[in-house]
Amino acid sequence: MEWEIVIGLETHTQLSTESKIFSNSSTRFGSAPNTQANEVDMALPGSLPVLNRGAVERAIQFGLAVGAQIAPRSIFARKNYFYPDLPKNYQISQYEIPVVLGGSLSFFVGDQEKTINLTRAHLEEDAGKSLHENFTGPHGESSTGIDLNRAGTPLLEIVTEPEMRSAAEAVAYARTLHGLVVWLGISDGNMQEGSFRCDANVSVRPKGQAEFGTRCEIKNLNSFRFMELAIQYEVRRQIELIEDGGRVRQETRLYDSDKNETRTMRSKEDADDYRYFPDPDLPPLIIGADWIEKVRSAMPELPTHKRARFVQEFGLTHYDAAQLTMDRAIATYFEEVCSRLPASQAKQAANWVMGELSAALNRDEITLAHSPVTPAALAGMIARIVDGTISNNMARDVFSAMWKGEQKGDPDAIIEARGLRQINDSGAIGAMIDTVLAAHPAIVEEFRAGKQKAFNSLVGQVMKAAKGRANPQQVNDLLKEKLG
Repeated sequence: MEWEIVIGLETHTQLSTESKIFSNSSTRFGSAPNTQANEVDMALPGSLPVLNRGAVERAIQFGLAVGAQIAPRSIFARKNYFYPDLPKNYQISQYEIPVVLGGSLSFFVGDQEKTINLTRAHLEEDAGKSLHENFTGPHGESSTGIDLNRAGTPLLEIVTEPEMRSAAEAVAYARTLHGLVVWLGISDGNMQEGSFRCDANVSVRPKGQAEFGTRCEIKNLNSFRFMELAIQYEVRRQIELIEDGGRVRQETRLYDSDKNETRTMRSKEDADDYRYFPDPDLPPLIIGADWIEKVRSAMPELPTHKRARFVQEFGLTHYDAAQLTMDRAIATYFEEVCSRLPASQAKQAANWVMGELSAALNRDEITLAHSPVTPAALAGMIARIVDGTISNNMARDVFSAMWKGEQKGDPDAIIEARGLRQINDSGAIGAMIDTVLAAHPAIVEEFRAGKQKAFNSLVGQVMKAAKGRANPQQVNDLLKEKLG
């Protein structure tokens, strides 16, 4: 039987406010346990929540960026459940009327563009954290500690429609969403610190069936690689279970990266289980058109707009433009390189930014802010390729030297110091070709007999004689001329 995979994602994005969503406690990461929790976060009697305006404005920014409706009136609700790290025994969230409704996000899976519709994005508070491992009580006994530093941290939960059909699509969507919230500055997107966490709702159904299968939710996926592996495992598990005559149960599961498997956490709750009701301590959130326009005017150019501009101004493909606008820092870097070059060289600049530069950043595990190769230096090196001073192969050596900080990263100084200036003199190249042809008559005869590989061999011999410095195009042209 052929199966269809159905995936929807819920993403908890920690907003970049300095204080919590309903209190003035700090949201700074890494502080000692329980040093950033006040009476509101600890739910002391008589303490009342006050909504953080900055959290609302970040939600508005996101809604505008994805073309969603900003609700003119939304309400906060109490989501009731008990966990030790939730002192109130309820979470303040939004249910019936969220702040952001609808919207969509487009992304590439390989070279194919796909658009996923969003259901909603709502504001809520995070819970605290239970510490189980390596935690002991005052007498050395095994214990669980409660850290309320995260309690009340502002979250924007972004929910998709169940429109993704593969783990690769889910990862591509999550990467694009991550890039967008970081681009807007509404979140730092730090997955290791829990600023961007995804829950994947996964089900399978026979190909062509309209009815959805029973879904399982995989909680708290905090890396794109683990997300892909977890979904792939869960899909296999459900298909094998059904084909063996079993039945998928609706439940919440966790991903064990050491064993590369998902395992049961608890039965999956439905909305009725949480007994939602409007929070009596918080009035309705009213967002007027003037507030929305004020937020819009302060937003940066959106990735979609910049992508269209890159296609129009620089003649890039839609795919290249999409890759360059996945990250705001990369897009800015690319534009700075292009500002120092003619528009006709933008494609070459894009290739270097997406190729050698990105590979070096990944290899050394550093961000673009710490790149030793500046936009000015990269533009200078590209200019030397265009004017024939160096070849593309020689440019890789120049880039490597720039990355290592040789000659203070100056491409022209590196070219001179390493003797990398390309030989463009046709007379000198012609003399080298004559020497090679005289030294390899057998290869010449093979070429005349119709063996194309012999030509490539002769080119290699000439480049070897020139120590890689001869202009490759001139070598090809002159060699063809001399061979008739």
